[in-house]
Amino acid sequence: MTDERAAVDADDVARARAGDTAAFADLVRRHQDRVFRFIFRMLDARDEAMELTQDVFVKAWQALPAWRPEAGFATWLLQIARNAALDQLRRRQIVQFAPLENGLDVVDGAPGPEASYASRQRQQSLDRALTRIAPEHREILLLREVEGLAYGELARVLGIAEGTVKSRLARARAALLEQLHLHTGAAHE
Repeated sequence: MTDERAAVDADDVARARAGDTAAFADLVRRHQDRVFRFIFRMLDARDEAMELTQDVFVKAWQALPAWRPEAGFATWLLQIARNAALDQLRRRQIVQFAPLENGLDVVDGAPGPEASYASRQRQQSLDRALTRIAPEHREILLLREVEGLAYGELARVLGIAEGTVKSRLARARAALLEQLHLHTGAAHE
């Protein structure tokens, strides 16, 4: 996230804390797609993700007085979304995953039906492999590779040390590669 966007968020948060609901509505508009996309990929259920996204913003509104500017609003919001998604997964007692539409894509760059088919096949293999790895590996890969969070932001969202982020990310990537190898026979790339 850019410094300019973070400054706009901080300004809107300050106004929202003072009771300006329009400022909070601006925050919601700016961040709702990202929160929904993350929750949807964690839950693989559109209706649940829509409902949980609303709940995340209600919780954010209620917790706004406790927000600290050094946390970064977007990072703080993703932490609330992560906790809500994990709670929902615990309630379900199962773990599923939605196919990725963007991010972690494997793209040939070559036009034509063969290249397009091969790209879709690799994407499907990647999606299947992601469903087979542990939720903590899936979430760190989504937050890093799809949402683009930096190591420091990952540490704050996940509530772990930055060094732990790096090792968990390495283990998550290794687990994903192992699943890809097991189910496609593809060599580690």
